Amino acid sequence: MKLKTKSSFLIIGISVLFLGACVSQKYENPKVTTDNLYRDNATSDTTTMASLPWQNLFADADLQMLIQQGLNQNLDLKQAIERIKIAQATLSQSRSALLPSLQADVSASDNKQSKAALNFPAGVNINLETQTYRAQLSTSWEADIWGKLSSAKRSAYATLLQSDAAKRAVQTTLIANIANTYYNLLALDKQLQITLQTIKSRTANVQTMKALKEGARVNGAAVVQSEANLYAAEVSLPDLRRSIRETENALNVLLARAPQNIKRTNLDSQVAYTNLKTGIPAQLLQNRPDVLAAELGFRAAFENTNVAKAYFYPALTLTASGGLSTLQLKDFFNNAVFYNLVGGLTQPIFAKGQNKSRLKISQAQQQQALYTFEQTMLVAGQEVSNALYAYQTASEKELIRAKQIASLTKAVDFTQELLRYSSATNYTDVLTSEQSLLAAQLNSVNDKLQQLQSVVNLYRALGGGWK
Repeated sequence: MKLKTKSSFLIIGISVLFLGACVSQKYENPKVTTDNLYRDNATSDTTTMASLPWQNLFADADLQMLIQQGLNQNLDLKQAIERIKIAQATLSQSRSALLPSLQADVSASDNKQSKAALNFPAGVNINLETQTYRAQLSTSWEADIWGKLSSAKRSAYATLLQSDAAKRAVQTTLIANIANTYYNLLALDKQLQITLQTIKSRTANVQTMKALKEGARVNGAAVVQSEANLYAAEVSLPDLRRSIRETENALNVLLARAPQNIKRTNLDSQVAYTNLKTGIPAQLLQNRPDVLAAELGFRAAFENTNVAKAYFYPALTLTASGGLSTLQLKDFFNNAVFYNLVGGLTQPIFAKGQNKSRLKISQAQQQQALYTFEQTMLVAGQEVSNALYAYQTASEKELIRAKQIASLTKAVDFTQELLRYSSATNYTDVLTSEQSLLAAQLNSVNDKLQQLQSVVNLYRALGGGWK
């Protein structure tokens, strides 16, 4: 008979495990297509600049110092670290749910009954006041038959990994923002330098026009036009200086410090990184933190759906308590032991539609998380493609712009010489060539800035900066 009983328990146990496996589904990575994700950059080479430490990408010592300060002090990064701590505590809480709870209780009570309320016969005299002393331990444990607690733990673990990946995403974005802002500041410095040089040249030009007017080579209109040309350059100075100040302030916010001067080099000393290896699109799943965070968000939502399904099935709870209880304190350790064991199976029958609603919500959230993951992958591919093409076009413009500036410089020299020694030209020709030269010089700064920032953006888009 004993053998039969043991066999029955074994069959029941195996059946419970089987049913639990049916309720709790095993997670599988979502299928995504990464073919042609980078557009016109098909390669089988897995070498990627995302594996490059940021110290090797940026050779500027001042920029390296600023990035390190940002990593040490940035408030967004500190908030991300605190979110990791929250996720760690949540995971610890989920793990504890799998263990039995244990409580200790010590109490003393004094009770007195009303003699009139008890309605005893006359002459009966009993003690109406009693004291009870009690000390007990109680425990409770829910058997994780359907995997509800295990799924909740796996969801919490995925959320922890997601918060860590999100922190890395904040770090990669921070490094890119500091570098891009720094390069923008150098570009503004360069534009200010070009503008000051232009003002100096145009100031001398005004004096030349005045001398030519005295020599009857030009009229008064040419003098006035030269002065207006000078003022057109001077009026751009306040906006340039304001932009420099605002860019410095923005960089200081990234460094979590009060507005102050930024120690920096110059744009001419910057050399863009040229070994732009992208690897294959599938590597974004390992290298790019926000893609990984989105996948982990889907994993957490998947496990939450498992939890919601488990609410439809009975919960097995075991409780036990025991201790000492007596009416006399002197007898506390003498025949005062008590205990209580309870096993309960609770099957939900009517819960006002809560279980169905919980399942529908979790399933919708799971599908939403899948769409978020797919969208993040598409955006990642877009950013890589955009950064690559931006670098390519900036390099093309740099070559053409150099030729344009050389031609405009000659045009300015030629028209100024003709104005001095020939009546075949007028100051309008000089004015047009000078304005075109200044615009080309300022645009050449933007070309260099685009090239530098496209490298930074490609590095971030590939997931570089956190390793």
